[in-house]
Parts: sequence; structure tokens; C-alpha cells
Amino acid sequence: MAHGKSAKKRIRQNAARRLHNRQAKSALRTTVKKLTVAVGAGDAAAATAAYHGVQKKLDQAVAKGIVRKGTADRVKSRLAARLAAKAPKK
Repeated sequence: MAHGKSAKKRIRQNAARRLHNRQAKSALRTTVKKLTVAVGAGDAAAATAAYHGVQKKLDQAVAKGIVRKGTADRVKSRLAARLAAKAPKK
């Protein structure tokens, strides 16, 4: 256990940050799941709108340091591929 004042403060800060990051990651996973459900249902308009929301959330998470840039890029790429596969062929 920490003994110094600064070490105790650091523990408090880390706990608060960990809680905030967990909530943000959970919200991110929820938006990805909404997109997956929309794609599975075949609703192109809802899926496209959900994809734009996922892109925004991922970029915000990268900016806040919650998710790494490469991870966000990979997730966006895979979701875009899944969306394109379900899109009607022209």
C-alpha cells in the first residue's frame, strides 16, 4: 500500500481514470454492436448512419487516448468491409 501523499493521490487518480476509460470503451462497444445489428438486419440506411457514428466515436476515443490509432483503424476497416459486403451490388 502507498504511504506518501502523492502516491495515494496517484492511486485515486488512476482509479478515476480507469472507471472513465471502462465506461468509454463500453459505450464504444455498444455503438459497434448497434452497427452489427443494423447490418445483420439488412437495413442499409440505419447501418450507414450507425457506421458514421462508430467512426466518430472511435476517432474521439483515439483523441482521448482510450484506444490506439491502429486499433481504431482496424475496427473501422473491418466494419466498412462488412457494410460493403451487405450493400446491394450495382
